[in-house]
Amino acid sequence: MRTVYQVLDKIKSKLRSSPNIQTVSFGDFFDIDLNKTSIFPIAHIGLGNTSIQEHKLEVGINLILLDIVDDNRDPSTEDEFYSNNNLQDILNTLLAEANILVSDLRRGSAYDELFEVESNISAEPFLDRFENQLAGWSLNIAVSFPNNDISIC
Repeated sequence: MRTVYQVLDKIKSKLRSSPNIQTVSFGDFFDIDLNKTSIFPIAHIGLGNTSIQEHKLEVGINLILLDIVDDNRDPSTEDEFYSNNNLQDILNTLLAEANILVSDLRRGSAYDELFEVESNISAEPFLDRFENQLAGWSLNIAVSFPNNDISIC
């Protein structure tokens, strides 16, 4: 069955084409060396639960988009809301990338290839979730496609 490859390749190529993503990775997130600052921003793809139905497969995709918070605080800053770091920039940019990806899966070339997003997607922000002051978004996306590529022999 090549369809899982096709879903992963579609997501990978969409993320790699973005000027806001430096690295696209797959597999166990904790195998990534997060101390290498040259790999950020990262889009990490993982597989989640899959539902095998009579006429379609629904594959869970776990997506993490993250970047390093550059904490260059100026003690004379009067506006503590923005705190002189790029946290809001990271959250804004990476949420936009998530939105572009999901929109493409819903209406773009992925939809034309019979991939379909099954439900509304929730993006959960995180701050300081990992080492190195990393921030970003975590999404779980259910992508379905026809279950017509079955060969017993």
